[in-house]
Amino acid sequence: EGTGEETGSEIWDPIGISSSVSDEAVMWFRAAELKHGRAAMLATTGYLVNGAGIHFPGQLSKDVSFESLSTMKPLDAWDAVPDAGKAQILFTIFIAEAMSEAQGTHYLKGGETPTIVFPAIDFSGVSPETIAKKKNAELNNGRLAMIAIMSFFSATAIEGSVPALTGNPAF
Repeated sequence: EGTGEETGSEIWDPIGISSSVSDEAVMWFRAAELKHGRAAMLATTGYLVNGAGIHFPGQLSKDVSFESLSTMKPLDAWDAVPDAGKAQILFTIFIAEAMSEAQGTHYLKGGETPTIVFPAIDFSGVSPETIAKKKNAELNNGRLAMIAIMSFFSATAIEGSVPALTGNPAF
């Protein structure tokens, strides 16, 4: 899992961690990579949507409108969210994490890597090759999203650190 043409049909392990740890640790790293990739894809999408000025109508709280958040840089918008809202977001993430860790046989005990917490899609008519290809695509997209969100953070924090984003008002 996680191998393909772009990695020379080898596990992507640029600093050689997998050769110095157990198979269970490799599964833990893979699960972490998958989860962080999914979070980065959501964060990247949110960053782009906010940067484009797209927002919900109405008020987030009595003091903060969604429109006012969309005029701020994304990290400033997060700072403007009331603490109770941040707590709700973090609690939702905690519940999703707890549910994914509690599904069936744990991945460190021979089970599958974490799946989404939403109802499973019926893959009974899909070939194993197609499923493997889609899993690899998700890993690769997650890797790219992790690079993207870190680039967005860098561009926001350090002027000129990402030349392609220099001068863009969203950053």
